[in-house]
Amino acid sequence: MLRADITAESLHRRQADCLPGRFGLVVTRIAEGRVDAEVTLEPWMMAPNGYLHAASVLLLADTSAGYASFAHLPEKAKNFTTIELKSNFLGTAREGKIRAECVAEHIGRTTHVWSVTVFGPDDKRIALFRCTQLILW
Repeated sequence: MLRADITAESLHRRQADCLPGRFGLVVTRIAEGRVDAEVTLEPWMMAPNGYLHAASVLLLADTSAGYASFAHLPEKAKNFTTIELKSNFLGTAREGKIRAECVAEHIGRTTHVWSVTVFGPDDKRIALFRCTQLILW
């Protein structure tokens, strides 16, 4: 169940001095079983070959899944931690925004599983990401 006290604004405040804040990650939607977010690409997010660094894509995907778990923590749960993640890269981008659509595959009392699709500026899929979160009590 989605926690009513978690909003895009509260997540933005929480990340201000952390890596997602430094990347300028913006949460665009929080709903039952879903979180969407985006990042505007900057030159420093590129790899030396001139293409988007995989870590920049992972930052968006993993943070989206983390925020989704946080927003769906069971009552009295303390927190969560990632226990597994996997990514498949399908494309890249050099400018504009990349966006993530994170959807729940499983929301249980001990684990959450999230699937994230990352889209490039042209709305083509550039990455598929899945992670499992362990709920901490």
